[in-house]
Amino acid sequence: MNVNQSAPPVPPFGQPQPVYTGYHQSSYGGQPGSTAPPTPYGAYNGPVPGYQQTPLPGVSRAPPSSEAPPASAAQAPCGQAAYGQFGQGDVQNGPSSTVQMQRFPGSQPFGSVPLAPVVSQPTVLQPYGPPPTSAQVTAQLAGMQISGAVAPALPPVGLGYGPPTSLASASGSFPNSGLYGSYPQGQAPPLSQAQGHLGAQPPQRSAPPQASSFTSPASGGPRMPSMTGPLLPGQGFGGPSVSQPNHVSSPPPQALPPGTQMTGPPGPPPPMHSSQQPGYQLQPNGSFGPARGPQPNYGSPYPGAPTFGSQPGPPQPLPPKRLDPDAIPSPQLNELPPQQKTRHRIDPDAIPSPIQVIEDDRNNRGSEPFVTGVRGQVPPLVTTNFLVKDQGNASPRYIRCTSYNIPCTSDMAKQAQVPLAAVIKPLARLPPEEASPYVVDHGESGPLRCNRCKAYMCPFMQFVEGGRRFQCCFCSCINDVPPQYFQHLDHTGKRVDAYDRPELSLGSYEFLATVDYCKNNKFPSPPAFIFMIDVSYNAIRSGLVRLLCEELKSLLDFLPREGGAEESAIRVGFVTYNKVLHFYNVKSSLAQPQMMVVSDVADMFVPLLDGFLVNVSESRAVITSLLDQIPEMFADTRETETVFAPVIQAGMEALKAAECAGKLFLFHTSLPIAEAPGKLKNRDDRKLINTDKEKTLFQPQTGAYQTLAKECVAQGCCVDLFLFPNQYVDVATLSVVPQLTGGSVYKYACFQVENDQERFLSDLRRDVQKVVGFDAVMRVRTSTGIRAVDFFGAFYMSNTTDVELAGLDGDKTVTVEFKHDDRLNEESGALLQCALLYTSCAGQRRLRIHNLALNCCTQLADLYRNCETDTLINYMAKFAYRGVLNSPVKTVRDTLITQCAQILACYRKNCASPSSAGQLILPECMKLLPVYLNCVLKSDVLQPGAEVTTDDRAYVRQLVTSMDVAETNVFFYPRLLPLTKSPIESATEPPAVRASEERLSNGDIYLLENGLNLFLWVGASVQQGVVQSLFSVSSFSQITSGLSVLPVLDNPLSKKVRGLIDSLRAQRSRYMKLIVVKQEDKLEMLFKHFLVEDKSLSGGASYVDFLCHMHKEIRQLLS
Repeated sequence: MNVNQSAPPVPPFGQPQPVYTGYHQSSYGGQPGSTAPPTPYGAYNGPVPGYQQTPLPGVSRAPPSSEAPPASAAQAPCGQAAYGQFGQGDVQNGPSSTVQMQRFPGSQPFGSVPLAPVVSQPTVLQPYGPPPTSAQVTAQLAGMQISGAVAPALPPVGLGYGPPTSLASASGSFPNSGLYGSYPQGQAPPLSQAQGHLGAQPPQRSAPPQASSFTSPASGGPRMPSMTGPLLPGQGFGGPSVSQPNHVSSPPPQALPPGTQMTGPPGPPPPMHSSQQPGYQLQPNGSFGPARGPQPNYGSPYPGAPTFGSQPGPPQPLPPKRLDPDAIPSPQLNELPPQQKTRHRIDPDAIPSPIQVIEDDRNNRGSEPFVTGVRGQVPPLVTTNFLVKDQGNASPRYIRCTSYNIPCTSDMAKQAQVPLAAVIKPLARLPPEEASPYVVDHGESGPLRCNRCKAYMCPFMQFVEGGRRFQCCFCSCINDVPPQYFQHLDHTGKRVDAYDRPELSLGSYEFLATVDYCKNNKFPSPPAFIFMIDVSYNAIRSGLVRLLCEELKSLLDFLPREGGAEESAIRVGFVTYNKVLHFYNVKSSLAQPQMMVVSDVADMFVPLLDGFLVNVSESRAVITSLLDQIPEMFADTRETETVFAPVIQAGMEALKAAECAGKLFLFHTSLPIAEAPGKLKNRDDRKLINTDKEKTLFQPQTGAYQTLAKECVAQGCCVDLFLFPNQYVDVATLSVVPQLTGGSVYKYACFQVENDQERFLSDLRRDVQKVVGFDAVMRVRTSTGIRAVDFFGAFYMSNTTDVELAGLDGDKTVTVEFKHDDRLNEESGALLQCALLYTSCAGQRRLRIHNLALNCCTQLADLYRNCETDTLINYMAKFAYRGVLNSPVKTVRDTLITQCAQILACYRKNCASPSSAGQLILPECMKLLPVYLNCVLKSDVLQPGAEVTTDDRAYVRQLVTSMDVAETNVFFYPRLLPLTKSPIESATEPPAVRASEERLSNGDIYLLENGLNLFLWVGASVQQGVVQSLFSVSSFSQITSGLSVLPVLDNPLSKKVRGLIDSLRAQRSRYMKLIVVKQEDKLEMLFKHFLVEDKSLSGGASYVDFLCHMHKEIRQLLS
């Protein structure tokens, strides 16, 4: 069938349709899975080495389930939700059969914590979606238990801040946690023998999602038979060798540390001795075996560490007593002698690592296109580069959900506490390889809709009665098909022209709107941009005004334009202001621009209509003359006071007079204290932090700005604010109008042209050039059973259903939460339709439609198998950041922790196989929930350090409100890239390492980025050649700390690092200014603030401590 030909009775929809070729119905959803990389587990659902068990013949894998969180995964700290990046929690080892592509468990070899070999648990396999199978795995780590197949001997991993080759202790107490006790001096904790937990599973339709579980260090359990000799050096526990997390090569394996629960093939168990026995004693680092030399970063061997001969005497069996972690006294950290303080820790490599989860997802899901034809598929992680083939559901670039399988009943949803939310980015930019949504023109009749619920025609609508009527998939109403839209059905009940029509075959498309969709029933004029420039003393003195006027001369050639248009239809206008406003007439017929001053700021009006908004190409000479004159006109100003609200009022009135929508670009420097509406006072008060009045710091000072924002939205006037403060400017109040009109705020504190010019100009260019939808209204419709109840983002709502946006660009998201209002049906699933009505840059009124079908489940296991942790964190951060407006920050933090504990406790209680309470078991696709949640809790908004200003907190709070999932992912868990580890000639990004100080080697250089900041950390022992190649100085001491530009040098390393910095900047929506930080320099404290796995100076817990805290919370809920 020719895809470009539309059915005869209907007008063609405008564009050729590339991309249609090769869409075969047969390939809906199914696509060959790529071969999985070796994983730490045994063959998928096959016999674990050492168990006599018949392998199941090729099992097909389930559709991808939740997408892993962006940043990391393979290690879940004690008490943390593990979350893998692949879908339904299945594991596969060895060559894969060609099956539906699925996210594999993706857990990484769990290294240095007391780690135990792992066993996969056979479970009942039942069809699920496209038939899924999931192996529930439980493996016992040394103070934690993971599930999987037998792992090789564990590599010792770093403890303290040494390189990751020392063995961490598994036993022990965690500072400030009464839950985990330490063992009495010299007595080894029990080793428990792992069982495979066969059977004994709660009844459920499909196997429980794969879990990662961790035993808390002191948990008891059946003892392991004692063994006659130690493992010989290099002797492991069978199984393929596994690559280490973060590319650490594996040192010779040690015997398992104390407390390790172990599942695995029968064979000589590790040596166990009580303190009285001959043979090896518990070593200071918590392992058994001969004493080792001094560890890195320890001054000397532990005092009194005896050395032993190589052969232990005959061991005696240990008494079969179980230890309860709560019964062991826990010495406080400060009561321990100094050399023992570091002894009781969980090994950071044994807890889920975001880096590993991201890496696994890239390897497993980055090579195949993500085909959207199957309902309820979990997409790859936001950190994975993948192509999308739209076959009926919207691309994950437009919509991501917290879960792709939602509970059928509200009771089940309440029990699980997993928020049901979608993060929607209606105008998201697509990579060049993916086609933009097709524009469908139905002529004067306009788009076809359901008569009852007004949903738009989409692929899920059911045609009946030979194609003469259709049943709405949202409300089940039967509607007539208009004669001009009629088409016959094929033998399957599908219209024969389904694949010729985007609205019947694709998840995303656009309709041209008719005049009925326009204000006052007339088509809109093209939008306008008004540049409003602060010319007070601060703005002139800093060089800002001159820099801006110079840039605008060339930037006005790059205003956004439609498709192939030669020039932009957008008109421009100019205003300058301090205590009064100056309007400029730049009509093309004038020889020189004319200035008109409005000094009555209390009653704002626009003094001219003709000549204020002009076409750039027609008035080019007059505009250039004006931009040359502005810096000179105000060069000698002494006026320091500014107004703010009247400036926005003036811009909005100008747009109203011109009868068009548009955007105001405001460049503002100081707190508006001049007498005028919207005047503000300095109310910054750090004493309010951690009190009940702290919330007032985030609330606007006056209601005047909300009223003004409401008027702006009604006119389609969007405001983008560029702030250049030298002191407090009350961002919480000034950002109200940008926030409610769908605009953006940019902040450049203590602006200096030489340091900040590149960042400001880069942000300005991108902001002016980006495609924007104006005067927009968005509505989210759902099928019967759920409804949208809450919305987060930069917009205004005058009722409970319509999201009103004066402007919406490709970076902004709207987050929508859903609740049940009826029972859902597993067969029919649940549907979402997001409809955005907007005016394009050329003044065309359009409707953009995105559709998404989700699965529904009656088993909690299916919910937990299809969650997406990155989206969950995006929602939780926005929920918390809105909460600080009305509640004390401590209450908001506690709410987050409680909700996370309830989510994980419900999984443990209802989906995991029975095991000791000392184990922390996390759902595979949520194993990163604890590490990411801890990052949100430690963020500046919820736990500010002493150096964080009130304005900074308000700025970040409003920024996060409209971030997409990829942005929150890297914002809360920054990327740390070692620069000298990978070959210089390699064009790919170096593999990231975990955001912790112990991952830094003082002989290396690292880049750290979080979407807003970019640091280059230089270790004190970096080779002189590297310093010379990058900085053009001969030694570390000569590098300038705080440097923001690398010298352009003609050598491979310099080119590679500068190229990498450029590519990181290109991936982010804001320009990241570089800061060079030297090890041990005062700037290093700022850099360490972003090492989010470590304890923060403001009191935030380390990842390990938070995991233990979560475990304690979960146990309390379960008991």
